[in-house]
Amino acid sequence: MTAADAAVEAVSTTAELLVALDFDGTLSPLVDDPMTARMTPGAREVVDGLAALPQTVVALVSGRSLGHLREIAEHDDASPLWLAASHGVQFWVPGRGPEETADDAADLALRDRLRAELETGTEGLTGVWVEPKEFGFGIHTRTADAADERAARELADRLVAEHAPRWRRRTGHSILEFSFRHEGKDSAIRTLRERTGATAVLFAGDDVTDEDALRSLEPGDLGVRVGGGETAASLSVPDIDAFVDLLGAVARQRAAHAQ
Repeated sequence: MTAADAAVEAVSTTAELLVALDFDGTLSPLVDDPMTARMTPGAREVVDGLAALPQTVVALVSGRSLGHLREIAEHDDASPLWLAASHGVQFWVPGRGPEETADDAADLALRDRLRAELETGTEGLTGVWVEPKEFGFGIHTRTADAADERAARELADRLVAEHAPRWRRRTGHSILEFSFRHEGKDSAIRTLRERTGATAVLFAGDDVTDEDALRSLEPGDLGVRVGGGETAASLSVPDIDAFVDLLGAVARQRAAHAQ
């Protein structure tokens, strides 16, 4: 048995398993219009299958706002999936629904003002658009050329440095994001572990923002990097299809172990 096989078997047979998954690039291909992202059919099947197993919790952990995450994940009120949105600020709990988050009016007003200034300042840049987020905003540049991407990012950095220097800055696949909340996917995993009573966690992601969660994993957990890049994950797979195969192996072993 290889080390990878042993790690998969260990999480598959733990008493209470939390499967926590990034969405974009992990379950869904990256797309030019982020709101058209959807799980691949294989990913949907294996996620639903895992969520139906006993002593198994599946959670989506994303930088998306809660409303947007529910839309792209096709997540309805009867879903058994937990959601940790906005990098772990917003939660949706099965059987209970969304949990409220209290925010300062001054933070929200500054968010709106800076977002409006950024939208105005990037109007002439092709392929650049500003995504409203609950606790800040994101600047998407997937279809922009290098010059327009650089101009958009420099403007955003300048505005935030001048008016909101304490905001958290994150980068990802063709996105630069700012938030007045400082929670990360590491804190999301910690919260989910505590609230679900998980004895082991399988976390997977494909981007820089997922590395916080991967570095926070404990002995007995399994971290998976989907795609290339430097990573703290103990296991890497080349693409979404390969990750679906890995999740399928976990589901089969867990189902067999439960019998």
